[in-house]
Amino acid sequence: MIIYPAIDLKNGRCVRLAQGRAAEETVYFEDPVEPALAFQKAGATWVHVVDLDGAFTGTPRNLAHVARIAATGLQVQLGGGLRTLNDVEEAFHAGARRVVIGTRACHDPAFVQGLVHRFGGDRLAVGIDAKDGFVALKGWVDLTTVRADDLARRLADLGIQTIIHTDIATDGMLTGPNFPAQEALLASCPARLIASGGVATRDDIARFAAIAKTNPRLDGVILGKALYEKKVDLADLLALARG
Repeated sequence: MIIYPAIDLKNGRCVRLAQGRAAEETVYFEDPVEPALAFQKAGATWVHVVDLDGAFTGTPRNLAHVARIAATGLQVQLGGGLRTLNDVEEAFHAGARRVVIGTRACHDPAFVQGLVHRFGGDRLAVGIDAKDGFVALKGWVDLTTVRADDLARRLADLGIQTIIHTDIATDGMLTGPNFPAQEALLASCPARLIASGGVATRDDIARFAAIAKTNPRLDGVILGKALYEKKVDLADLLALARG
């Protein structure tokens, strides 16, 4: 199981939002390369980067900073505002190893299928942000009537190999993950799952690691605020995830 430490970019800085609300922003680092290097030193091989400006505006705004993070040697999984073929190409050009499609994947299967044919399903993930089992779009602003499990199955049928499932009710709140929601999606979708939202303690990672041992399609867990608030130690969690 892979631990994906997260770097959320807003105006070039490393921040965290509470439940995706732009008004509830905490700045942790002025330079996002600083946490990237710390993650690498702890033993991380991947980093999950979100362009929050891109998520809210629909156009990537922090690719220069993504390139600087990629230059550290970490494998970058990048999401936020990637809604056109050109956006995705520029993300790869900036050094992303895997790109995460969000909003457009919900209503444009032809777009997703075209990306799979062009880049391969392994270099693409789709981020499904959900609350009470329903998909939320556009930086979590719009809640839809689309069920997360139905969308995940449709995307897997199109060739998407990785789903990133964020429970937005718990994200950034340090209240613990929504394990029932994560396990339900894992059981219903044939793609790999990366779980996100609410991780607060070592025990949370231990529970995910136990799930991964019985269901290896649990690819990993994204970890954000708990790291920045020093609730957990990344090197310890990486060792725990390796089993």
